[in-house]
Amino acid sequence: MTTKPLRLRELAKGEDRFVHGHRMCSGCGAPIVVKQVLMATDYPIIASNATGCLEVSSCIQQFTAWKIPWMHSAFENSAATCSGIEAMYRSLVKQGKMEEKNVKFIAFGGDGGTYDIGFQALSGAMERGHDMMYVCYDNGAYMNTGIQRSSATPFGANTTTCPAGDVIPGKLQQRKDLTRIMAAHGIPYVAQASPANWMDLMKKVQKAMEIKGPKFMNIIAPCNRGWRSRTNDAITLAKAAFETCYWPLFEIENGVTKITAKPKEKKPLVDFLKPQGRFKHMFAPENEWMLKQAQEYVDAQWERLQKESAEGEAE
Repeated sequence: MTTKPLRLRELAKGEDRFVHGHRMCSGCGAPIVVKQVLMATDYPIIASNATGCLEVSSCIQQFTAWKIPWMHSAFENSAATCSGIEAMYRSLVKQGKMEEKNVKFIAFGGDGGTYDIGFQALSGAMERGHDMMYVCYDNGAYMNTGIQRSSATPFGANTTTCPAGDVIPGKLQQRKDLTRIMAAHGIPYVAQASPANWMDLMKKVQKAMEIKGPKFMNIIAPCNRGWRSRTNDAITLAKAAFETCYWPLFEIENGVTKITAKPKEKKPLVDFLKPQGRFKHMFAPENEWMLKQAQEYVDAQWERLQKESAEGEAE
């Protein structure tokens, strides 16, 4: 199959495989992510979906926003479900019971169902080498169940299980670097993307679709409810995450790291933090150390990524 052209006029005319009528919050980043992923390719797709905001809001009783074969999994096993569907498909084709149609398999999960509860199933599916792609829509907390911290929650964030107050000033740990953890599995393709950089995101989906074996994409998905931001700020905040290098855009293909987009000017991290109420306490005079520590961490990670990308280009 030839690669689908990524021109807005043609994309707007194409079939929408995640349609209106879902109950996601107004301004949620997750449905934008799903739309862009599914819009990037014309391959037939079968998806599994972990319990979470996306699942509970997109398939209510007999109503569904999905126009592809879709299966709801438990919170912890979207990757296992998808790998089972992929293995069944290959078996049926091999037995001559099903026609080969070049079907692609995608598992979707939020950061709670990916970084934490679903990590075991995800790691196992990647290690076994299933021909599937896992997409994490990362909103940085367990938003569906009350905004509890996850291991994707950034340093300093105020959540219901690490509330900023007299005892602690929000989350005291840095977020888990899941993208690199997945690359450490030795799988052929890993990428980090953003809905604010839609062309970069869709190109990565298209590349992943042509690669045999397990793939992983981590995509930032702003949540105005949990981030305490405005309902129309999802793309603005995703862009700020990229421009401050909090959420750099890169890919790791067969062990080689490449930065796929760089901000014209690296902006200070406060540009990303300030519009979000979950970081409001960090701007109090007594918490200046938190802003300093958060900036130093982002700077160190960005320097490391640039070095790894330069080494990849030199190979």
